Amino acid sequence: MKTNGAQAITLGVQGMTCAACQAHVERALRETEGVTSASVNLMTHSARVVYEPEVARLESLFDAVREAGYEVSLTASAETEEDRDKQERRLKWKAIAALVGGAVVMVLSMPLGMAGHPGAVDRTAMQIVPGLFHLPVLALEYGMLLITLAGMVWAGGAIYQRAWQAARHRATNMNTLVALGTGAAFLYSVAATVAPGFFAGHGLRADIYYDSVLLILGFLLLGNWLDARAKRRTLDALHGFAALQPQTARVLRDGTETEVPVAALAPGELLVVRPGERIPVDGVIVAGASSVDESLITGESAPVPRAVGERLIGGSLNYEGALEYRATSIGADSVLGQMLRLMEEAQSSKAPMQQLADRVSAVFVPVVLVLSALTFVVWTIAAHPSGAGRAFAIAVAVLVIACPCAMGLAVPAALTVTIGRAAQLGILFKGGESVERLARVDTIVLDKTGTITEGRPAITAVRPNGVEERDLIALAASLEQRSEHPLARAVLDYAWHHGIEAAPAVDARSVPGKGLLGTVQGKHVAAGNSTLMADQGVPLPESAITRAGETALYIAVDGRYAGLLAARDQARHGASDAIASLRRAGMRTIMLTGDNRAAAEEVHRTVPLDEIYAGLSPQGKLDKIRELQQQGRRVAMVGDGINDAAALAQADAGLAVGTGTDLAREAGDAILLSGEPAQIVAALAIARQTLRIMRQNLGWALAYNVIGIPIAAGVLYPATGILLSPAVAAAAMALSSVSVLANSLRLKRFAPR
Repeated sequence: MKTNGAQAITLGVQGMTCAACQAHVERALRETEGVTSASVNLMTHSARVVYEPEVARLESLFDAVREAGYEVSLTASAETEEDRDKQERRLKWKAIAALVGGAVVMVLSMPLGMAGHPGAVDRTAMQIVPGLFHLPVLALEYGMLLITLAGMVWAGGAIYQRAWQAARHRATNMNTLVALGTGAAFLYSVAATVAPGFFAGHGLRADIYYDSVLLILGFLLLGNWLDARAKRRTLDALHGFAALQPQTARVLRDGTETEVPVAALAPGELLVVRPGERIPVDGVIVAGASSVDESLITGESAPVPRAVGERLIGGSLNYEGALEYRATSIGADSVLGQMLRLMEEAQSSKAPMQQLADRVSAVFVPVVLVLSALTFVVWTIAAHPSGAGRAFAIAVAVLVIACPCAMGLAVPAALTVTIGRAAQLGILFKGGESVERLARVDTIVLDKTGTITEGRPAITAVRPNGVEERDLIALAASLEQRSEHPLARAVLDYAWHHGIEAAPAVDARSVPGKGLLGTVQGKHVAAGNSTLMADQGVPLPESAITRAGETALYIAVDGRYAGLLAARDQARHGASDAIASLRRAGMRTIMLTGDNRAAAEEVHRTVPLDEIYAGLSPQGKLDKIRELQQQGRRVAMVGDGINDAAALAQADAGLAVGTGTDLAREAGDAILLSGEPAQIVAALAIARQTLRIMRQNLGWALAYNVIGIPIAAGVLYPATGILLSPAVAAAAMALSSVSVLANSLRLKRFAPR
């Protein structure tokens, strides 16, 4: 894909575990010569890089990631479902092993802590396992050492390996904190086991923390396992869309059905689809009729009738009829392919709110290391040298309770769930910034034709002026056959139903927002609105009027008015309810249209808009949006994405009605795939809910660390006597990122009201 003359690519990055890892990879890529931007997503383990191919080669991007200490692949989806299952199972069993090992070591350590004065727990244990309390102390200590060492190597080996890789590249991450905390606790315990006399000689207690080491690793691995499960659930919708397209298709070749891989298909081939099968690729029906589930586009599973000449969308489900159709768009050019690409780009993007998390994450781990060291010094001084063991345990608790993972996941987790859920509802967001912008708007501006109305006007009257009616219709149809405007389709349908053939038009050209000009059978013909007539110097007689609710297509031949075709459009089903919902949500609703005032007023009578503005050119719509913005309004524009491209781009948030097949060309921040008014309400609602979830996640992640680290450092001890053991701190750390993911998963249940 090309972006501003540069090449854009998405890479898979393996080995990232926290926001510090994400920031490190991002920095390594951005510092690579020729890279213009890089965005790393911790949720999807991917990096989207925009670079100049003439300066930066693909190999240099790979080298940058590898030198940062991480593995890289050409695709973000390098891992299969089976790979993810295996990884989750490994994490689960390692977590269980570490926690069980920690519990065993805790039991084995009980005889060492009695000091001749068994407590209630000790007395109970003595009754259950009496032999334990008769074992030699040295045997117990070395047994605990071996169990802990085995757990560290097998269960926690990857943690220490990643911490070492980061250290080699002069970087820090979550693994650094855990490795330092557990490593220091283990070495302290080994020293106390091997040389207890040294501690006694210096007035120190020879405490051991083997159980804490294993419990810290166990809780961290348990958190990683729960994270992996939750992350998979956040990506379910995206994976579901990718699985919609069948792998094979039945092709009619020389009258024989042949099953071939979808990847081997070419545009123009004739395909066969049986009842109950999915449509392999986009195409147009040439034989048969059926109803099709197009919920991937509309968000609704109600079947849509399809017959000869109508389009089919790859990934849709065919119901009762057998169909033959000709393939049109395949692979990345298909509707489903474009949807998947837009979703991948969106999940690789960053919301502005994430900038705060990125800035904090960049310095988080070094700050925690400093705080841990200061905690040790302060507690050592406060508790005098004999309290160094307690000071050490508290410093370890500070290391392991700090969690940059939650900050790294706070925004992308919510965003990833939203992108998948919105796509299920027929809404494609183009990125995190798009979601945030839409969530903050207070004014909704809507185009009329195809947005509030059906966009399928029908010719209701023909009023010639000095020419034959059939000739007037033929002239209009000759020009309009070059246009994609809904009014052009109405003219052509009317001509076809009346058996009128359109002659070829020469030098036909569109005048945006006004109409068409061209030459038909040697005559200069203009077809458009009153503004086009004025531009052409064609005066309109008093008879050139339309009735309420009608749209006029004026025709001029060789500079003289030749008559008009009147069309009428109906408000979309649900438009009135949707506008009412927007107003209840506090939105100011405004309609902008290039149509005449009477037609606009007719719509206004059935749809409860706050304001309407008629007779506007594309520039006029653009100026109106700028005027609203100058008044301090945050404006969302809803339009067809082609005629309204300038207005969509100018608005704070643009919602493009994507009823065509070329989704990528649409301007704006989101695409409403079916164009139904209810999708406007749903898009606004899910954007607002996502913003709330992102704020909650960030607030929780920041508050957790702001509150948790001081508690682990012992600020409550003077007043309450509360101190957190390293194992409890590890459990709290694991809970932090899991809670952020669980909160984000609430968006999977979002349902528009």
